Amino acid sequence: MELLEKDFLYEGKAKRVFKGEHENSVIIYYKDSATAFNNVKKGTIVNKGIVNCKITSILYSYLKENGIKNHLIETLNERIHHCDKLEIIPLEVIVRNKIAGSASKLLGLEEGYSINSPIIEICYKSDSLNDPLINDFHGIALGIVTRNELDYIYEETLKINNLLKEFFTKCNLELIDFKIEFGKNNSGEIILGDEISPDTCRLWDLSTGDKMDKDRFRRDLGNVEETYLEVLRRVELVGEKC
Repeated sequence: MELLEKDFLYEGKAKRVFKGEHENSVIIYYKDSATAFNNVKKGTIVNKGIVNCKITSILYSYLKENGIKNHLIETLNERIHHCDKLEIIPLEVIVRNKIAGSASKLLGLEEGYSINSPIIEICYKSDSLNDPLINDFHGIALGIVTRNELDYIYEETLKINNLLKEFFTKCNLELIDFKIEFGKNNSGEIILGDEISPDTCRLWDLSTGDKMDKDRFRRDLGNVEETYLEVLRRVELVGEKC
């Protein structure tokens, strides 16, 4: 599909967004650029856009089949999604099934520390503030969400977590943590947006404990492109059976 600059709307760290096929849709192009530590570290992961687009296509179809509404309308090619246009709620919703990354530093616990139940965190989406961790009271007081909206987001998030854990286990991967975003469509419904991929999830190999996600880029662990492709291979195999 040819994307025209006259239809260009916005460019983010990992995607370019264009006008969609109708006024309530957008075209999302997945780039190969990679960032970490709030855009401090920058680089390129060869074919990352293709991998993340394909993985998100499979996972969003799987979630939709299991009752989770999301913005994906159709996959137009290996890098491009046609999606519902959303008014994004400026919150990153983070789910932690084990302690890792920033939570390890915050809580003084080693990575991989087991917890009794999933932890849900919310961060205020603001590049200038480095996406600070906030709580429910901040979100409601600042008018970002209402109590009912936040409760719904949490309910959907826990459903998504359970579904993704089940899916990734079949891929011989453990879902350590992940972040997602929600937005409101033209009807005012809150639905899942953005993507789910090795960029947005921590995935550890169940057999070896190897990191199979963007931590390989963040921490200079090597084999980044190969790891992304391996995750795609496993997701495609499981997706064919779902």
